[in-house]
Amino acid sequence: MSTFARFLFGRRARRRWIHLILGGALAMPYVLVGSVVVGPATGSTDVFGSLTLQLASFALGLPLAALTSLFPLTRPLEVAAVRSLCGVDGDRLADGLARSRSAKGRTAAWFTLHLGFGGIIAGMSLAVPPFAVVLMVLPIFAGLRDGLPEALDHTWALALAPVAGAAMLVALAACAAASGALLAHWAPALLGPTPEDRLAAAEARAADLAVRNRLARELHDSVGHALSAVTLQASAARRVLDTDPDFVREALAAIEDTTRRTVTELDAVLGVLRNGDSTVPAPTLAADLDDLLRRTRATGLRIRDVIDVAPETLPPVVSREAYRIVQEGLSNALKHAADKQVTLHIKTAGEHLDITLENPLRDPGEAPRRGAGNCATSHNEPADDQRPGGHHGRHGITDRAHLLGGTAHAGPTEDTWRLHVRLPRKGPT
Repeated sequence: MSTFARFLFGRRARRRWIHLILGGALAMPYVLVGSVVVGPATGSTDVFGSLTLQLASFALGLPLAALTSLFPLTRPLEVAAVRSLCGVDGDRLADGLARSRSAKGRTAAWFTLHLGFGGIIAGMSLAVPPFAVVLMVLPIFAGLRDGLPEALDHTWALALAPVAGAAMLVALAACAAASGALLAHWAPALLGPTPEDRLAAAEARAADLAVRNRLARELHDSVGHALSAVTLQASAARRVLDTDPDFVREALAAIEDTTRRTVTELDAVLGVLRNGDSTVPAPTLAADLDDLLRRTRATGLRIRDVIDVAPETLPPVVSREAYRIVQEGLSNALKHAADKQVTLHIKTAGEHLDITLENPLRDPGEAPRRGAGNCATSHNEPADDQRPGGHHGRHGITDRAHLLGGTAHAGPTEDTWRLHVRLPRKGPT
């Protein structure tokens, strides 16, 4: 019994009743337009004095409502009302304007049903309660019996009048609850996402994921490289603190320069996170390669660079991604290169830009080296393939190359580790 009472008078039923009343209010302009047509057609001057003519005006106004609901803005307004009042899970409803033909057709069907059910329930809500109240108080107020049918003058009719009035109110609540439940049941089918909406949502999620991956790559490449360089510089300075103070001063200066530049790059990435854009320019091969090589050499890594291309002639996107690729390659060499040496070769090959980094592989039996120029990590340190969170750098290089339509290959060749990346000089294909 309590479940039935909640179905008729519970919070959800009351909110759905309000939703139906709103539908009735929206239907009134269309009913008035329908009455303008019905009145002259039937020769009647009082359309609202006849229930039949009222229903005819209502029936004529619903097609007009369906026609006006084809405007794209109708669906978001109806979806907002359904989410607030009908108790429908918001994930089952579509977001955004109705642009496709199928979405507009289903929205028109929903709008017609909303106004149809709402008009009927709103009309009943206006007419039934006053009449039901009169029936319920009829035995008490004899003056209300004037003008009523003679059958109501009987004692048994007067005794049953309050029961009939209460039953009418319950019937009204049942009609409203049933209509609201039907509309809530049909809402996901008529206001739910179309295949086009699902595709648009998937594309939006993919775009958001791409942005997040790009930011993750930027953070990994800039901050990861800086931390590797700073760690090696600090380690080297600590080992020669008492014997080579000049080197310690150079190492501290390099650490200061590296951290200052990394903070600037970090601000650029965080600016994208906060505002979707950044006023701090990203580093490029043309503007920042020399500084990158200088700062990396300060760690003790010997770099032999052969640059057979004018970086300023490259498109900005290629120059930016090429810089990050070189930065990550040098960062890996800092951690794993034997004899602390690496060869960097950047050249053009037809319509492509080739980036090659090679460094000797470490002998598995080699003992850890010491000294300012040989502060590499121990040969027992796990490689990127073995340590937790590894592969990020290599995957980042591969992703950057693929986004531009290029290729990336990395792996051992005899006694060296070789990274080769080929990018289209004209940018993304």
